[in-house]
Amino acid sequence: RKEIAKESLERLISDGRIHPARIEEIVQKVTREVQNKIYEEGERTLFDLGIHNMSTDGVRALGRLYFRTSYGQNVLNHSKEVAMLASVIAAEVGADRELAKRAALLHDIGKGAENDSDQNHAEVGAEMARKMGEDPRVINAVASHHNDVEPTTIEAIIVQIADAISAARPGARRETVDNYVKRLENLEA
Repeated sequence: RKEIAKESLERLISDGRIHPARIEEIVQKVTREVQNKIYEEGERTLFDLGIHNMSTDGVRALGRLYFRTSYGQNVLNHSKEVAMLASVIAAEVGADRELAKRAALLHDIGKGAENDSDQNHAEVGAEMARKMGEDPRVINAVASHHNDVEPTTIEAIIVQIADAISAARPGARRETVDNYVKRLENLEA
């Protein structure tokens, strides 16, 4: 919704014709364009990772992550990175690579949901994965990636590890000004 509002306002301001009929026309046009972009990004991600048999709702849910950030990091890019890391780790330890990759890609799917519940993104994501018909092992990995639920498979543990690696790498997260100043003061001391 934020992207639709931003793009609509930019187009209306650049056009200069701001009246109710024009506003409605632009918002509808931008909404269609954003919905198409969401689906395209979801499909592109699945293609790039070689993941198949995702429901239409799953493709859209992935695509919505393109417009989300967490700690300054694009959530879709983070999810792709976690999926690639999980696949490599799974191969090294003899786990199911495809399962680990799929679960890792979907681990933050709840961050793209538009809901007002009190559930955290892992709970929302697990419910979304359940509705999308995902394997119970994938659902468990999504639900347990922050240890809210007990992981039941090695692939769920791999998703936790890959998520931690992606989030901890240098440059992954934007540092707040307060933390930056504190770090500088510690260095000076």
